[in-house]
This record gives sequence, structure tokens and C-alpha cells, in this order.
Amino acid sequence: MKTAKTFLFFLLVFFFITSAESSARLPLTKTVVKDETAKVMLLGTHRLSLQWISWDYFGKAIVTDKNGTLSIKGEQRARKGNDYVRIEGVITEISAKEFKFDGVVEMRISHINKGEPCKREGELTFAIKGNRRYWRMQQMDNPCDEATDYVDIYFR
Repeated sequence: MKTAKTFLFFLLVFFFITSAESSARLPLTKTVVKDETAKVMLLGTHRLSLQWISWDYFGKAIVTDKNGTLSIKGEQRARKGNDYVRIEGVITEISAKEFKFDGVVEMRISHINKGEPCKREGELTFAIKGNRRYWRMQQMDNPCDEATDYVDIYFR
């Protein structure tokens, strides 16, 4: 009987620990939507660009909604060489002219940061300015080198 209780105790502890670990990876809150039209505009597939790669051909970013939490994932790659920009994260807030997300924007550009990858992590903001037809990442100063990066996500 004591062995069964000990086994049950360890089984419950294991279940609790694995449940806590898996729930820690999931977003705890839904995306805050301050403008429903902006949410509709953001959902779906968009062109993605970083000026160092090209403004003539684009990558792709996809925004999905899973139970009220919006996520974004995308990439643009150079046609020649190994340059790229990637975006991945959870959109935390959407308003009429901007969205915020918690995630990563990583880029590798041959002539910046000695060609090594550079990451921005944490809360980042993309905004629409004036009559532009895209959201531009507002944290433009490259944290790894003296450069300004224009990461743009275009309207559909």
C-alpha cells in the first residue's frame, strides 16, 4: 500500500511539473483588440521586406488567430547569398495604426554585423505612418551594428 501511495505521489508531482512547463510556453492572455477593422486587416498572408534584401521581391508573413491569440511568422530570403529576415511571435495588442508583438525579429545581412545574425527580442511595435500601405517596425536601429533596418509588413 505504501508503494502505491508513493507511486501516486510521484505521478501527481510529475503531472504537475509537466503541466506547468507546457502552460508556461502558451500565451497567458488573448490579443488585446482595440480596433476590429485593424484585426481583420492584419489576419492572413502579407508580403514582408527588409530593405537590405529587396523592395522588389518579397518574403511572406502569416498572421493566424488561435482562440483569440494572434501569432505572426514569416521570412524573406535573398535570391543570392545567405541574407534573410525572420519574424515570429505573439501579437499582444492591435490598434487602428499599430500592432505590438512579443517575439523575435532575426536578420542576417552580409555587410552588417560582420555577416552574423542579429536578433531583436521582446516587445516590438509595427506602425502605419501617414498614407503608407504597410506596418513598419519601429525599433529601426540595428542593435548589433550602426545601421537602420526597415522591416515592413504590407497590407494585402
